[in-house]
Amino acid sequence: MPANYLGVDTGATKSEALLADSQGRVLGYARSGPGNWETVGWEGMRAVLLEIISQAATAAGISIEEITASGMGLAGLDRPEDLQPHLDLLREIGLSGPLALVNDAVLGLVAGAEAGWGVVVSGGTSCNCYGRDAAGRYGRMTGDNRFGEYAGALELVQHAMQAVARAWSYRGPQTQLSDAFVSAAGAEDVDDLLAGLVRGRYSLDAGHAYLVFQTAEAGDPVAIATVTWAGRQLGELANGVIRQLSLAEQSFEVVLSGSFFRGSPRLQTLIAEVVAAEAPGARITRLHAPPVTGGVLLAMEA
Repeated sequence: MPANYLGVDTGATKSEALLADSQGRVLGYARSGPGNWETVGWEGMRAVLLEIISQAATAAGISIEEITASGMGLAGLDRPEDLQPHLDLLREIGLSGPLALVNDAVLGLVAGAEAGWGVVVSGGTSCNCYGRDAAGRYGRMTGDNRFGEYAGALELVQHAMQAVARAWSYRGPQTQLSDAFVSAAGAEDVDDLLAGLVRGRYSLDAGHAYLVFQTAEAGDPVAIATVTWAGRQLGELANGVIRQLSLAEQSFEVVLSGSFFRGSPRLQTLIAEVVAAEAPGARITRLHAPPVTGGVLLAMEA
């Protein structure tokens, strides 16, 4: 029977499944909503995975039991103790072949690094950072922004809103971000915006990160400082993993994976500057392929 390799990518926003043959030809694809167990619970995750895997298998003309091997990047798979519950859930679904399970951030590294190892900085709604050295050892962050690991789209908006509040209270400089957020929320003025955010009349989410990037590109110093903050934060995440894996003297790729990096070229420049101070031989590269393709490659490895 021909080999069928399954790649899966679950996150806080969407989940994808991709089936390919041994030549990398796409056999089936499916997409659904969030699949992070920390967000939707174990039953919610099970339902999403069963949905997308079944749909991809149907498109490929096979059953789930006929999948040769699976490689999955799963949001919420942050620590060794998380592995067994995920394995149990996937076996319940009917996957019987080899399983390679990693945090979803790792898929960008597998898909984007030419040698299959290096460091990946993942930026979307939030952010994460993982690394893998040539011997297969992993380095990682905690995966929890409560521990100071934050510089994704949502955190950029929150940081920008803090600047707007400082401007309103005269603790900081005035900024065009104030007018941008007032307009986006449909508020009357900054005072109404702040009150509405507190009382729940208005909301600003990760989707409003583009306003920060636009305002920075227009030359607003506060917006530029906010983007600079994010870029340097992300660069320091990479440096932490570089130190964990003792990569500083080696030549390797730092892959930038996720929609956040489409927001501004400043991010890539800033990350490169921060990383170069730690690892001069590191090369910054953007991932343009869907991360789920990394799952297929992991399945082939398995």
